[in-house]
Parts: sequence; C-alpha cells; structure tokens
Amino acid sequence: MFAEDGYWRDRRDIRHDEAKIAHDRRELRRDLYYGNYAAAGHERRELRHEYRDVNRDRRDLNWDRR
Repeated sequence: MFAEDGYWRDRRDIRHDEAKIAHDRRELRRDLYYGNYAAAGHERRELRHEYRDVNRDRRDLNWDRR
C-alpha cells in the first residue's frame, strides 16, 4: 500500500513538473522573440532544473513499480 501511494505521488509530481516545463518553454520563446537574452538564459536554467526533476521523478516511479 505504501509503495502505491508513492507511485501516485510521483505521477502527480511528473504532471506538475511537465506543466512547469511547458510554461517555461513559452516564456523562453517569448524572451527570445523579444531579444531579452538575459531572461532567456534564466529560463534555460529553470528548464534544466525542471528536466532534472522530471527525470528523477520518472526514475523513482520506475523504482516503485519493481
């Protein structure tokens, strides 16, 4: 039962992280369009962090299903 709770928590975290990635990608495109390269660099750093988070959550998800 406890592993199952972790599974659903990981699924929720993945969905939340994917939504943040989509938002940051929109902001990155907007910043690049307007030539705001400093803000685009910030968005790239945020994206790198979010991708790392998603990968960690997916690894945890696979670990919980074993």
